[in-house]
Amino acid sequence: MTAPDAHLLIVDDDERIRSLLRKYLLRNGFLVTAAHDAAHARRILAGLDFDLIVLDVMMPGEDGMALTRALRETRDTPILLLTARGELKNRIDGLEAGADDYLAKPFEPKELLLRINAILRRMPEASAESDLPKILHLGPIRYDVERGEMWQGDEPVRLTATESQLMRIFSTCPGEPVSRAKLVEDLGRDRGQAQERAVDVQITRLRRKIESDPKQPRYLQTVRGSGYMLAPD
Repeated sequence: MTAPDAHLLIVDDDERIRSLLRKYLLRNGFLVTAAHDAAHARRILAGLDFDLIVLDVMMPGEDGMALTRALRETRDTPILLLTARGELKNRIDGLEAGADDYLAKPFEPKELLLRINAILRRMPEASAESDLPKILHLGPIRYDVERGEMWQGDEPVRLTATESQLMRIFSTCPGEPVSRAKLVEDLGRDRGQAQERAVDVQITRLRRKIESDPKQPRYLQTVRGSGYMLAPD
């Protein structure tokens, strides 16, 4: 997805920040809609779909964390959280709530732009080699490699943008471990232990959707010293 194709929703109660972000992102080719709180965002979302939501955590009324959890019940739109809280635990809480990435305030607009583009950037297409399966079976779950869709019986399994990216990465090399550092790189994140920990959180969330017992994973395994491995049937 290229910037001119992407419609962003900015949700922040600070009018100055909201206005600055809107102008900056418009100059960089995005379509931008702004909301001043969660209730305003809900009204907008009732009538429009977006490619990505930039959401402030600390807002009066319903905060960004609560809105993220609520949106994840019905939507898989990528969410980037803006937070004044720099502690790792607060960032992990945001990822567990369903966010795809986070950015601590204060930040440079350029960094926000890079993170947005990293989330929107299309992952490489699955390998076309004939020996790679088109459908991966994970117990009752099946994953369509070409379509990037996951199903349980006739019901679709909703994946966030980051979870979809992870499945595309793993589906290109089933049965082979992928290091945490490689996952961070392929997801377009900055290197570092904090981002590797963030990947761990995303893996935990993905396991909840594909494993009958996420604490004893059968299909998305941890390979000690090597990273993670998708082990389909």
